[in-house]
Amino acid sequence: MDNLITEKLVKRLQPPGRGNRIVYDEQIRGFGVRITAAGAVAFILNYRLHGRERRFTIGRSPELTAEMARREALALREALRQGHDPLAERERLRGAPTMADLAEKYLRTHAQVFKRPLSLREDRRLLTALILPRLARFQVSGVTRADVEKLHRELAGTPVQANRVLALLSKMFSLAIKWEWVRDNPARGIAKYQEQPRERWLSGEELARLQTALEKEPDQNQADAVRLIELTGARKGEVLSARWDQFDLERGVWTMPAHTTKQKRIHHVPLSPPALDLLHGMRKSATGDFLFPGRKGEHLKDLKKLWARVTQTAGLEGVHIHDLRHTFASHLVSGGVSLAVVGSLLGHVQMRTTERYSHLADSALRAATDRFAAVYQKAKKAGARKPKG
Repeated sequence: MDNLITEKLVKRLQPPGRGNRIVYDEQIRGFGVRITAAGAVAFILNYRLHGRERRFTIGRSPELTAEMARREALALREALRQGHDPLAERERLRGAPTMADLAEKYLRTHAQVFKRPLSLREDRRLLTALILPRLARFQVSGVTRADVEKLHRELAGTPVQANRVLALLSKMFSLAIKWEWVRDNPARGIAKYQEQPRERWLSGEELARLQTALEKEPDQNQADAVRLIELTGARKGEVLSARWDQFDLERGVWTMPAHTTKQKRIHHVPLSPPALDLLHGMRKSATGDFLFPGRKGEHLKDLKKLWARVTQTAGLEGVHIHDLRHTFASHLVSGGVSLAVVGSLLGHVQMRTTERYSHLADSALRAATDRFAAVYQKAKKAGARKPKG
């Protein structure tokens, strides 16, 4: 009877006094099971290719059963007949870039070069907190669509964040294709979760409470940053990084350089009289290049502590500082300003970005229909006064 490598044979193996002992299968040439003096068992395949004798470790027992190892040995023999060297392929893969390598190169050559500081910090956060803990050791070429879908599903509880992770991975793999690390993008084509945009915006009464809270703040420089966000609808990062040389207070225009805007375009922001009054007052005590100086000659980075204090004082629960931008847009649209004008003020490149506020145009539409209603009523009365016959 053939001496076949089976689970029964593997369990009977006894460790040698020293060194290794190998038992070979009599059906599959070169297929064997090796046991060390310490009792470690592994399945191997010896083969000769291009005149070289090589030994490939298929896997260890008990993680790999004898039957699984036999099937793998047969597949390797078939690959050898086609000229493939499994050991050379394994050695090549050991040096292949991992997802940790891809993340490092993405941040160094793309995000740090082309992205705004706030976006760069968000990419770093997503990578550090969500992506790399799960995929860091994966070879880039080994990540499958199923791996990406699994990660996306695990983040389903936070759909916006899950979609941001998916978008980041897709961009990273697109660059990996460009760098010839992989041929396909496993993140492309995966359906995103439905996102519900925030509808929170402050009423006039809430804005009044916020102003009162800001007046009580000991750090009026940071309070002025909040006021400038309110009065311009600008993003927090755009306001905090603003420099005095971007402002023409005589003409009443704030010119944002392309590298500071989300759309990477120069954006001209007209300044209202209250905004100009605020800026003139700030200019009198300004000491540096930045409107809101921070540490070590840089600009202020965040307003988290101040925002937490003023919203608590004002009784504004669940309000984010970005909601001030929504408030700016929402009051304009509901006051009858067209979506096109509001989009231009906010620096939107695409109209659909501004269309999220379209439902607030109801008051302007209602006013328009009321005008015709007045015409209709007047005509109806005039018709009623005409004598019959």
